[in-house]
Amino acid sequence: MNFNIDADKQITYDAIVIGSGISGGWAAKELCEKGLKTLVLERGGMVEHLKDYPTATKGVWEFEHRLKDIPSEVEKNPIVNRCYAYSDATKHFFVKDEHHPYIQEKPFDWIRGYQVGGKSLLWARQTQRWSEYEFEAPARDGFAVDWPIRYKDLAPWYSHVERFAGISGNKDGIKNLPDGDFLPAWELNCVEKHIQASVKKSYQDRQVIIGRCAHLTKPNEIHAQQGRGQCQARSLCERGCPYGGYFSSNSSTLPWAAKTGNLTIRPDSVVHSIIYDEKLNKASGVRVIDTHSKEVIEYKAKIIFVNAAALNSNLILLNSTSNRFPNGLGNDSGVLGHYLAFHLYRGQGGATFEGFADQYYFGRRPTSAFMPSFRNVYKQETDFQRGYMVAFSAGRGSWQDGFGKDGFGSDWKESLTKPSENWGVYIQMQGETIPKKENHVRLSKNKTDAWGVPQLITSVDYDDNDLKMMKDFHVQAAEMLEKAGCKNINMFDSKQAPGLDIHEMGGARMGKDPKTSLLNEWNQLHACKNVFVTDGACMTSVGNQNPSLTFMALTARAANFAIDELKKKNL
Repeated sequence: MNFNIDADKQITYDAIVIGSGISGGWAAKELCEKGLKTLVLERGGMVEHLKDYPTATKGVWEFEHRLKDIPSEVEKNPIVNRCYAYSDATKHFFVKDEHHPYIQEKPFDWIRGYQVGGKSLLWARQTQRWSEYEFEAPARDGFAVDWPIRYKDLAPWYSHVERFAGISGNKDGIKNLPDGDFLPAWELNCVEKHIQASVKKSYQDRQVIIGRCAHLTKPNEIHAQQGRGQCQARSLCERGCPYGGYFSSNSSTLPWAAKTGNLTIRPDSVVHSIIYDEKLNKASGVRVIDTHSKEVIEYKAKIIFVNAAALNSNLILLNSTSNRFPNGLGNDSGVLGHYLAFHLYRGQGGATFEGFADQYYFGRRPTSAFMPSFRNVYKQETDFQRGYMVAFSAGRGSWQDGFGKDGFGSDWKESLTKPSENWGVYIQMQGETIPKKENHVRLSKNKTDAWGVPQLITSVDYDDNDLKMMKDFHVQAAEMLEKAGCKNINMFDSKQAPGLDIHEMGGARMGKDPKTSLLNEWNQLHACKNVFVTDGACMTSVGNQNPSLTFMALTARAANFAIDELKKKNL
């Protein structure tokens, strides 16, 4: 792997990839494998697999504050502190509010990870394919614009990604959650199996499965070649996994790309804009600001992949202005930055379950029980559009109960080794929101960041459709738990702001018509064919599945198309 630190030269590559996270890593892998000299630009610092996971093996007692929130830190960085994965053990992988401000026209929690590997070090690793019903939804139900692709176009690329990344799961035979190329699945515990059986008995349209996730339950040869090992079920993933047990750019795609000898990574590189050549009618390179020296450097390439994560990709495109594109690169339609959407997480709940007192479980399974969407799948059936996945898990406390538990001495310590009497059940929704023009981001005209780049203004909010969907989830989830024999059922609205789901998508959407979209069926800018956008910014709609697997598949597909077009001299 090369590290480009020569700030005095303009260097030309075959390809430039902006961003090193989940989709950027895949772009680098595919491009380098096919022989393209590829520069990956990352605004954050270097993180090397194994070497740069400083807290991966630390115990709670080794942290000064025992991983408890520090009020002064929460006050300085309230947004990032709301993220489930943020703590003293992971804070070095997260962007602090105070260091990278943005402007919230409406409340929006923008969770970011600026380092080589991006949020692939921090993601929740849940991986589900889309089905035909998600790609058809906008045209069928009359929102956004029609997707220019369908499931059959992406299916082989889902398989391509799954085999390399390593996805565990069962062949469940569900029409709206297609099966994939899976490693052995994790197992539901006894209470989750009980709820699964109850749902099967009570409902014809619902099926509980174990979550599909990017963990190596039984590594194949391709994973051994990557130097990755079996998942140890430590559930400390967001610290960085020294075993390579879960998929990340750092443990998988970037080292694989580096083995080709074609990869150069330049960390500490804030991308200011993409440079458009008015004479050639295409992009010629990328303008970068060195994080430390603030020096402006320009790199050139034949093709450019934009993978900075959805909102930053929008920011870069909006800031890439020229005589040809005064409102942002490729933005003839005027929709750049608009039609953002996300996943609705506000519907949540809990309950207790009495029984199975003689059974327990061991290890920290990295996934939960899931129920694919059962609302409006095949046709419009409710007073809201689209639907939601359901995730739930059951557990029994043990040593955690020691925090604040009465007692003293050996008897108290012995009590901590025994699980609590009753099981607890936690349940939540992951709902599809509808892209709307008014949900958008734009650039500030008078505020910049420390590198002179305009700050991003976020203007994203919930609507009546979201509230109706959440109400339906509350009713249905409570009913399912009650039928399974759960007690003390409590459904609630978390009232969290958009963004905390960390599934923001859109702004540079794909579509058939250049008048209403930015990208074509190959993720190319309609108006600038050598620029590709394959992260969350490209999404026309958001489905109800976790999105990262789709980003990876779209990226692999687009990269291979770009390589073929380059060979044909079409780019």
